[in-house]
Amino acid sequence: MDTMDTKIQLTDATIAQPDNVILTNINLKIDSGELVYLIGRTGSGKSSLLKTLYADLPLAKGSGTVAGFQLESLRRKQIPYLRRKLGIVFQDFQLLIDRNVHENLLFVLKATGWKNKIEIENRIQDVLNKVGLSQKGYKMPNELSGGEQQRVVIARALLNNPEIILADEPTGNLDPETSRGILTLLTEISHNGRAVIIATHDYSLIKEFPGRIIKCDHESLVELKNDDVFDFSDIDK
Repeated sequence: MDTMDTKIQLTDATIAQPDNVILTNINLKIDSGELVYLIGRTGSGKSSLLKTLYADLPLAKGSGTVAGFQLESLRRKQIPYLRRKLGIVFQDFQLLIDRNVHENLLFVLKATGWKNKIEIENRIQDVLNKVGLSQKGYKMPNELSGGEQQRVVIARALLNNPEIILADEPTGNLDPETSRGILTLLTEISHNGRAVIIATHDYSLIKEFPGRIIKCDHESLVELKNDDVFDFSDIDK
């Protein structure tokens, strides 16, 4: 792919919390249409890497580009514009519990500058259709199953037609069958041209839904080839 398809590029980058270097001298390139798994033991840097990509953590060293934005020179006022090009999916849903599904999605669109009522309604219905919840807009979050809530979160992530989806343990609270449904949905999203990055410990799903596998390991990123034979039970060690 040419550079126009590169959605994420980190070069000689250091990822750090305020008092602790997490990952150092890392190089990463992710193109549109790629499904990438981020794996590694708890505390190895998966979430910190994702937070750096959506500018919740500043890039400590090196250079980085995400959806056309330079991380090392990113100004605070640019962060909302970067995040409009990203869809972020959290393990704990983070839905507004006092509003129904439709109102949760409406809140995001209004917060990101949508004003035309017809366009807003069409967009909400479009993303609900995409995640198989076209009839659930009136439901409150507590009336939905965990899998349905996660589908709402994915719908929310798709609202502004992002170039990149960042999913942090999206199946962590879900049963295996529901998890497969979520991975099917995220795989379809990558096939439609978005870069999809999934931080996960659910290695059985990686076998079922193949993609690039990148491991956070001893302050480094290591890419595991799909045709490598390795024991998934050893990955967290």
